[in-house]
Amino acid sequence: MSIRTTCAYCGVGCGIRATVTGEREVRIEGDPDHPANRGRLCSKGTHLGETVGLEGRLLHPMIGLKRASWDKALNLVARRFRDTIARHGPGSVAFYVSGQLLTEDYYVANKLMKGFIGTANIDTNSRLCMSSAVAGHNRAFGEDVVPASYDDLDAADLIILVGSNTAWCHPIVYQRIAARREAGAKLVVIDPRRTETAEEADLHLAIRPGSDVALMNGLLHWCREVGAIDETYLAAHVATPEGFWDEVGEGSDLWSVARTCDVPPPDLRRFYELFAATPRSVTMFSQGVNQALAGTDQVNAILNVHLATGRIGRPGAAPFSITGQPNAMGGREVGGLASTLAAHMDFAPEHRDLVQRFWASPAIAQKPGLKAVDLFRAIGEGRIKALWIMATNPAVSMPDAGRVREALAACPFVLVSDVMERTDSADYAHVRLPAAAWGEKDGTVTNSDRTISRQRALFPLPGEAKPDWWIVKEVARRMGWKTAFAYDRPAEIWREHCRLSRYGNDGKRLFALPDGGAGGNAAYDAMPPFRWGGTPFADGRYSTPDARARLVPVTQKPLPAPLRDWPMTLNTGRYRDQWHSMTRTGLSPKLARHREEPLVEVHPEDAAELGLADGGLARVGTPQGDSIFRVALTDAQRRGELFTPIHWTDRTSTGGRTGLLPRPLTDPHSGQPGFKATPARIEAVATEWRGFLIVASELTAPPRCLWATRVAVPQGSLWELAGNGDAARIEAILPRGERVEAIDAARGTRRIAVLDQGKLAAVLFVTRTGELPTRDWLIAQLAEERAAPTLLAGRAPGMQPDRGAVICACFDVGLNAIVAAIRDRGLADVAAIGGALQAGTNCGSCRPALARILSEVTSDAA
Repeated sequence: MSIRTTCAYCGVGCGIRATVTGEREVRIEGDPDHPANRGRLCSKGTHLGETVGLEGRLLHPMIGLKRASWDKALNLVARRFRDTIARHGPGSVAFYVSGQLLTEDYYVANKLMKGFIGTANIDTNSRLCMSSAVAGHNRAFGEDVVPASYDDLDAADLIILVGSNTAWCHPIVYQRIAARREAGAKLVVIDPRRTETAEEADLHLAIRPGSDVALMNGLLHWCREVGAIDETYLAAHVATPEGFWDEVGEGSDLWSVARTCDVPPPDLRRFYELFAATPRSVTMFSQGVNQALAGTDQVNAILNVHLATGRIGRPGAAPFSITGQPNAMGGREVGGLASTLAAHMDFAPEHRDLVQRFWASPAIAQKPGLKAVDLFRAIGEGRIKALWIMATNPAVSMPDAGRVREALAACPFVLVSDVMERTDSADYAHVRLPAAAWGEKDGTVTNSDRTISRQRALFPLPGEAKPDWWIVKEVARRMGWKTAFAYDRPAEIWREHCRLSRYGNDGKRLFALPDGGAGGNAAYDAMPPFRWGGTPFADGRYSTPDARARLVPVTQKPLPAPLRDWPMTLNTGRYRDQWHSMTRTGLSPKLARHREEPLVEVHPEDAAELGLADGGLARVGTPQGDSIFRVALTDAQRRGELFTPIHWTDRTSTGGRTGLLPRPLTDPHSGQPGFKATPARIEAVATEWRGFLIVASELTAPPRCLWATRVAVPQGSLWELAGNGDAARIEAILPRGERVEAIDAARGTRRIAVLDQGKLAAVLFVTRTGELPTRDWLIAQLAEERAAPTLLAGRAPGMQPDRGAVICACFDVGLNAIVAAIRDRGLADVAAIGGALQAGTNCGSCRPALARILSEVTSDAA
């Protein structure tokens, strides 16, 4: 029997039908009845079944390095928080939570901190990805409401993607966009990088990072000049500040905007004309807009355009903020951000009074708390003395992560509740509590278009793991608030959350959930997906005192010139098949093959000037720190700009640590850090040797050499290696067993295999000047009962085909197989490639890559 649940990854919120097939085994299929995905899944969702094992799990409470009972651990936590508050006040404690939590978990944590401890020092890693959208919505609409749904994509004639590599980061949404394009809709992508999403677009504007306000003000000015402003809608539903149009018009002529954004004027004009002529337009924006020092202004620049042209509250016409995490929206709904109170209420006196009465709380928070960057700064300064980290890894993901680690090391009491035994943040914990993982949790999540779905348990809780809501309520009860936290199941929390959303609302806020008590626990267990809010603002009424939206004046701030010591600009982001710090996706061998190492992407002309070689190593530095990456040359980068991925940690690499590099500077309105434009420099790193290690047993730490980076492979791990005079250290960590060695002194090559009763336990290949074999055949040897006699040759007897880089992770299809099929079978389009090899027929995130390969192969043939 299949269980209907929701994917663990991005904000698309795809429905899943999961069928348990073994003790920790499950078959994953898309739910054809879920409105978000209609049966489709991306590569990450497709391979969720590879990530539900217990490898690396934290299964028992730990005090220091010793296992403890739940009672002892919880009593210690409650006492340390209680004593800290008694000595230093409620502002001396903090929670740092996560969009990985379910809404019920979030609700209980927020209630404890803001309603009973009495401070708003609870913030979330969602601060890092979408808080500028929250601030922009509140300024324009009076409430944090996303005024769009995925259905709008099905009705749009023009779709604009701003700062979003949708084909990689939200593949199922991208497939809806692709389907609409087949019906004639146009796609414009606004992104400094020529991503695979941009390659597919009708128009790509590779704007200068941070010039979004100029671009959108220019669009608004153009619309006014050509008569595309909806004056009737403005007069009836929107408040326009005095002098607004004069500010918009200043420096917003086509040529000035093109110069500021560094784009060709004809391309800019084409975009402006297309928008003005297409009433049914959806503008989707994501991290590229939000993660900026002017992120909130960039959001409001987009909202201004849609409000002024009346493209809101109508089918196929809306601004659409798409979130990164599976429950970032649920956290916003319960007040998981330090800047909100609860249920879309702020800290106005009437809201504080209302929430305090509802919760019967002894000490409601009086003002906003510390946002993420300020919170960790306060820890480092000694103002926060007790910290609870839930389901996130700030030692990796926060900007200036080196300083964050120093703060954690100095904090008198750090509690981490997580699913994994060892994370970079857990290394600093005094107490670690084992939390339930996806597949064990029971609750709700809200996706990017306000659809609330159930996440249901597939497996019993392993070891002594407990749900996050249970852990929080047990601490609260031990701190003295037994009645207020007398929850026995998530359905009770859900019903309370629903009641609070309606309590004293009277239509003032659009966020008002239906009666969660109707039907009791059985109705909660069977709850189908539903979207709250209907079609927001369809009646032209907004959540402001006068029910009118606001045009918010925003101006383009001067863009910084390159600095002498930091002449490059660093951008950061995601890879297609990985998620956050890879605690889950890193367990999947199939997801590892698309990008096996953390790469720094550099324009070839920059590389030539700086002496960087494709496939070589380079050190990326900023004023905050530095880290080493593998170099990838690509003309998809603008000159003077770099791109690095966010996923690698101290557990998986000696380099690739992007979190060390960005500045701890934030947007003044939202507190969101600017990850997209950090001053940087890059220099080549020379190495004496390079190699790889394939090992069946898990290493406790990365090999001690200059470059070591890990991905999961079937039956083990693959480490890519490089160094200077430190190769002997690698041999020292090889497992015990029978050793077989081969040495080629002329090439400086050393090959070692370790066998355990004839079965391969590890293989190490190192060379100074020679070539290294491909890894696939050696990796496959881990699954063989007896290793092949040609092991040290790195290949089977005779010629073996090399499949090349994996392009389609869903069906494990390599580049060489695709090229051969195009040439040998005369394949003429992406659909034909799918018919021949299945590539691109599941999530579709590789379809842009397939189109590019097809174009290159056919061009070569011509």
